[in-house]
Amino acid sequence: MTDAAPPADANTADTGPQGPPTPGFRIVAQYVKDLSFENPKAPDSLRIDGKPAIDMGVEMNAQGRPDGLFEVDLRLTIKATTDAMTVFNVELLYGGLFALHGVPEQDIEPLLLIECPRYLFPFAREIIARATSDGGFYPPFMLDPIDFAGIYVARQQSIARGPAEAGQA
Repeated sequence: MTDAAPPADANTADTGPQGPPTPGFRIVAQYVKDLSFENPKAPDSLRIDGKPAIDMGVEMNAQGRPDGLFEVDLRLTIKATTDAMTVFNVELLYGGLFALHGVPEQDIEPLLLIECPRYLFPFAREIIARATSDGGFYPPFMLDPIDFAGIYVARQQSIARGPAEAGQA
């Protein structure tokens, strides 16, 4: 028999030096919800001169679940084109399941739409790089880091001024 304390339950929050729970989150699961890769002009698209124009879209969404967890989705869309053709299209919907503990209510939305996507991004980036590599492109397409905080702030500003601009139009 041992005098060691039993391990803490995985769902129990860490406690700070004073005893109250330390705010934080835990990644419960990560997964590909949807992945589409198109190389419509292969093999001609594999032999283009110069760099294609890249059009990229980023969306983040989060929602609570009945079990108390939060599902966060990161949608990345990339379209590479030249004047003559579409080189490739990639769309990835990558999700994560997160458990929050001790997070003040006013901090939940920024946490879910900034920090959680920041943790999902490297895995989504690797999936896109692998898809373009498997599609025949060398070097594979590597996404630059994304400023999720900047996207969140821009989204909040757009929401804040949305009704006022709609009334002036």
